[in-house]
Amino acid sequence: MLLDFEKPIAELEAKLEDMKKLAVDSDVNVRDAVKSLEDKIDNLKKETFQNLTRWQRVQLSRHPDRPYTLDYIYEMADDFVELHGDRAVKDDKAMVGGFATLDKTTVMFVGQQKGRNTRQRQERNFGMANPEGYRKALRLMKVAEKFNKPVITLIDTPGAFPGLEAEERGQGEAIARNLKEMMTLKVPVICVIIGEGASGGALGIAIGDRVLMLENTWYSVISPESCSSILWRSWDYKEEAAEALRLTAKDMQQLKLVDGIVKEPLGGAHTDVKWITKEVKRVILKTIKELEKLSPEERIQQRIDKFCSMGVVKE
Repeated sequence: MLLDFEKPIAELEAKLEDMKKLAVDSDVNVRDAVKSLEDKIDNLKKETFQNLTRWQRVQLSRHPDRPYTLDYIYEMADDFVELHGDRAVKDDKAMVGGFATLDKTTVMFVGQQKGRNTRQRQERNFGMANPEGYRKALRLMKVAEKFNKPVITLIDTPGAFPGLEAEERGQGEAIARNLKEMMTLKVPVICVIIGEGASGGALGIAIGDRVLMLENTWYSVISPESCSSILWRSWDYKEEAAEALRLTAKDMQQLKLVDGIVKEPLGGAHTDVKWITKEVKRVILKTIKELEKLSPEERIQQRIDKFCSMGVVKE
């Protein structure tokens, strides 16, 4: 799948392939022309992806080839034991988690999981968790606390499921409880936004000692489309909404709402999955070592102070 701003690059890459094929078929020396076109493509890629608009970054965060939570876990971890159910209603497939080992360090992973095809998307509910998903997440975090293992959350959701049945089962209460309980977890908590970070659906597993964002992700109280539909009664102004929301990783770091940005390969995380998972793993292990130097009491107090300082304005 090509996004609109990627099409000029794709056209040049197609010309490059044709040129290479011509050289093979006709035995014509086009080495200089190939080198010139390769340089042109590299420069265009750098110019394009270094100057993306906020809406274009939102589009990249939703790219269908972008790695999802389980892709990261299976690529990073030496082993992964998935745990199921909230012990009350059912096992929510939109929320996954379990113990895994990262270079001999045992951690608890929790994250939203989207689907790649129609069947998987229905099974995973498009990454939108129900209340039992958030209760499942909290149960796994409490298990990690019991065994003194760090918690790693991978966030990628268009929001918590807004259906009537979700509200009837206490969607708001489940998310609110997670916010409260995560604030006082005694183990290190690292939250990484790997795709979409929308509203309370993302925040329900995003209270941590360190909140990190991948370069081409977004984090906001509302999606650009929903914001546009509320303010202008139409989705046609989603690009303007994205600019106004200031929802990119760079914006969030400037506003001091996240603690760091994880660089992505040129073109987005989907262009080199092995590289991005290796980089995320490196950052997670580095951050765990930093947090383990602090006592549980110090970590909790710093966590509370960090979130309580957000949104405070001095005139």
